[in-house]
Amino acid sequence: MSTSERQQESEIRTIAVLGVGRVGSAVARTALAAGYEVRVAGSGAAEDIALLAEIVIPGARAMTVGDATRDADLVVVAVPLSKYRSVDAGALAGKVVIDAMNYWPPVDGQIDDFETSVASTSEVVRRHFSEARVVKTLNHIGYHELEDDVVPSGMPGRRALAVASDDEAAAADVRGVLDRFGFDSVYAGPLAAGRAFEPGTAIFNGSFPRDELLRELERELALHLHPAH
Repeated sequence: MSTSERQQESEIRTIAVLGVGRVGSAVARTALAAGYEVRVAGSGAAEDIALLAEIVIPGARAMTVGDATRDADLVVVAVPLSKYRSVDAGALAGKVVIDAMNYWPPVDGQIDDFETSVASTSEVVRRHFSEARVVKTLNHIGYHELEDDVVPSGMPGRRALAVASDDEAAAADVRGVLDRFGFDSVYAGPLAAGRAFEPGTAIFNGSFPRDELLRELERELALHLHPAH
């Protein structure tokens, strides 16, 4: 298979966003602005969110989770992390899936899945979505910044986002999407590296262009993956 054929095969055209809260809605609007076909789904019937989608995410199609994900090229999971198990894992089998969720004990309460695990939150999530190609990103940018910080490709000082996945091909596809969204990106490594940009880290709390993000990732990964004894 030629390079051009591989690029054509992996091209993302349709994005399904699961979750229509502030984060999911912002992701959907950003994807629409970038020229993608966008489908959105909530926890209930499609009719329940159709009016909301028409007002808040004009251009997106409200669907059931099954219909939204069936032939989507990319799925963004943006539900509260406490509800991640409510998402049908079978619907995401074989899909490139962005985990945009965060663990917020003050909001969601303590969740045993994450309190008792030394793994990154996305590694825990991947156990549920065991047949999906999980990529962690979009969790360390505010929903308002996702729309306000968009900058064309190649511009100096463009904001960069970290990407972690055990599937490097899936990570590459997602990085292409982020570029169309309006952001540079840095591949941080496997899902375990996602700890470097979870809540409480400098990356989660800040905004960095690519070179600075690389330096922050090196520092955070040294702290989280190779802590001093």
